Amino acid sequence: MHRTGRGAEVRGRAAIRPRAACPAPPPPPGPLQEAAAGACAPSAACGCRASREEADGTAAVAPSAASPQVPTGEAEEAAGKGKPFPRRGAPAMPFSVWFGLLLLFPGITTSKTCFPGCHCEVESFGLFDSFSLTKVDCSGLGSHIMPVPIPLDTTYLDLSSNHLESINESMLTGPGYTTLVSLDLSYNKISKILSTTFSRLRYLESLDLSHNSLVALPDECFSRSPLGDIDLSNNLILEIAMDVFASKGQGKPINVDLSHNLISRVSRHQSKVIPNIQSLNLSGNRLKSIPNLQGIPLRYLNLDGNPLSSIGKEAFLGLKDLNHLSLSGIHELTEMTPYCFKDLPALQVLDLSNNPNIHSLHAEVFYRLSSLQELNLLGTGVATSISKEMLKYLPSIKSITLGTNIKCLKTIREGQYHRQTGLTKKEFLTCHDSRGSVAPYAL
Repeated sequence: MHRTGRGAEVRGRAAIRPRAACPAPPPPPGPLQEAAAGACAPSAACGCRASREEADGTAAVAPSAASPQVPTGEAEEAAGKGKPFPRRGAPAMPFSVWFGLLLLFPGITTSKTCFPGCHCEVESFGLFDSFSLTKVDCSGLGSHIMPVPIPLDTTYLDLSSNHLESINESMLTGPGYTTLVSLDLSYNKISKILSTTFSRLRYLESLDLSHNSLVALPDECFSRSPLGDIDLSNNLILEIAMDVFASKGQGKPINVDLSHNLISRVSRHQSKVIPNIQSLNLSGNRLKSIPNLQGIPLRYLNLDGNPLSSIGKEAFLGLKDLNHLSLSGIHELTEMTPYCFKDLPALQVLDLSNNPNIHSLHAEVFYRLSSLQELNLLGTGVATSISKEMLKYLPSIKSITLGTNIKCLKTIREGQYHRQTGLTKKEFLTCHDSRGSVAPYAL
């Protein structure tokens, strides 16, 4: 009777407080839901795992593409520092997981309503398409399109081949221009720009003004934009002051292309800010001497096709960071003074090809080129042999091209046995032409 009484009491309690039924299991999760935590709906009376997690504060809420959560408090602080939002009671998602999700959801390109004649594309990428870039192509429509209104979030604008004869600040003003990162004005007829033309493009990083009719550049015309690439090739520029490339983003390296202009003079004011140019292309101009670029942190310099007759002893003074120098296709070049490259300790690549009037090179021409790895003498008048005196100044050389089709490569062979260090390695420069080996040179 006693056991029956307790059973009745228990059944009585259950009848007074009935247990709530667990909700039906959710539908199979998709790829986004699988990446998120929490597979069970919370319920105070349900015995499922989600209820227990909610009770002790460890439940993780799955992100929603339709209604993303707004970060507050600690999450806002983390967002300002570029960190993932922390979730209480759950470890932060590793970077590898985020990267994997980005690979699962590649960029999607869609069309967008645009100015008549233009073509607008929106490229969305990232998890839940959280990032987007708008590209606007208004090329080949004619000069009547300016000024052209563009979408608010435009990052790339193509205005090439429109027969534009001038461009000013008012043409590049409007909501969409405030986010512009890349601007293409190539293949127009622009003959003049003002110091304020690009002043409102605060985020502009790439500017293409190639194939226009520019004769000069005003001071500070690029100073208000954080430019990283400036293409001014194939214009009519007569002289250039390098200070014009001192821009807003001083810590950012700049690539400048001034090839195929009419430049006969390059200057720089010592009192002004040094532009952070790391790549400079001056090929195909009218320079008769090596320009003074002292102090500019150049790593690449191209002077191909200029009418240089000689290269003096201090031609490259102050270019200690230069890594690649090209002096190719200079038919007027007949003389290279000994020690002319002595101020280039970091130089690794030297291109002297297609200079048919260079018939000999003194060994001292290569003085202090201890870092040089590649030397191109193809198509020059230099003899097909290399002097050991010259190789003495090139301890790091790996490749030499000379004559019409001779390639010399460094090889390492086992040398004689040394009683203390064992077998010593000996380096050879082995030269080959189209018929086979020419000669090995011990280094």
